[in-house]
Amino acid sequence: MYLKKLYVFDHHKPVKAIIRQYNEKDFDGLIQVQKEAFPPPFPSDLWWNREQLHNHVTLFPEGALCIEIDGKIVGSMTGLIVHYHPEDPDHSWADITDNGYIRNHDPEGNTLYIVDICISPDYRKLGLGTWLMQSMYEVVVHLKLERLLGGGRMPGYHLHANERSIEEYADKLITGELMDPVITFLLRCGRTPVKPVKDYLEDKESHNYGMLMEWVNPFISQQK
Repeated sequence: MYLKKLYVFDHHKPVKAIIRQYNEKDFDGLIQVQKEAFPPPFPSDLWWNREQLHNHVTLFPEGALCIEIDGKIVGSMTGLIVHYHPEDPDHSWADITDNGYIRNHDPEGNTLYIVDICISPDYRKLGLGTWLMQSMYEVVVHLKLERLLGGGRMPGYHLHANERSIEEYADKLITGELMDPVITFLLRCGRTPVKPVKDYLEDKESHNYGMLMEWVNPFISQQK
């Protein structure tokens, strides 16, 4: 059972927070966070549904984390375990996460794959996404997995797509010449780029690309 008590900061004010595994009693709160984070015109059928959440807490409860403040759920992060090798063919978010239902969760796999991270807009200034990411790194270490892996949207790419390839855009993000709302955040969280993936998800701003990014378990020797 994962449980972490900590303080986050609203400017200079410490605020008590709890990161823990979510359960069935939390489903309404988790769906509410999705509604707040992804308002219309985002399709409501893409918010978490109760069947998906039920699978998260039954198939891989260690990968179902939420963060609460004053007893209110204000963010969540979800993962599953897969078997991954860097030479594997490219994949889409839908394929590797089973469209968020994680029925393909493999307890014998080597990689914790991130399905989703979601923070209520009113609480994004508190750095909760970074704390959830750090907590999931701890799950990777605890379960002795090789890495955390996931694909990030590249919502800034549409502003540069006419003048730069996706590889050039990614290089500019890594050198700091450009910034991207998602990829720059993941870099700050300690994730390192693996490669851009075509047709990772349906997203006009990203031109359907996703940046595959990992965090390698420092306690496990990696064979290169």
